[in-house]
Amino acid sequence: MQFKIHQLAEWKDIVNQIIPNLRHNILLLKGNLGAGKTTFTQYLLKELGSQDEISSPTYSIVNEYDTPKGKIYHFDLYRLKSVEEAYDFGIEEYLDNAFLSIIEWPEIYMDELEAYDFHEMTITNTESGREIEFN
Repeated sequence: MQFKIHQLAEWKDIVNQIIPNLRHNILLLKGNLGAGKTTFTQYLLKELGSQDEISSPTYSIVNEYDTPKGKIYHFDLYRLKSVEEAYDFGIEEYLDNAFLSIIEWPEIYMDELEAYDFHEMTITNTESGREIEFN
């Protein structure tokens, strides 16, 4: 699926089209700094019924949110220097016990993710907005 957005409020429309297509419990978010990965996550969690305040997990590495369907874990692996750091904080346990895991900057953990089914979403900044590709 491909989308183009020009205004912040259009994220809600994107989220409402993606939710029915979520077949796996892992969603990888790729895009440069400021592309809108966390903004997308905020809209997604609100549409999934979370009442929690949603923020970037840049420094905490993982944030946990409650939804009526179960726990959602939001990861930001940008600061990890090695895959061992992901094992150290127990990423596998999170992935195995989540209704949904959203992983920003998943590149350092990609080889390990081959054992899982996942969706991938890439957000690209353009002059007029953002282009989104969801698989």
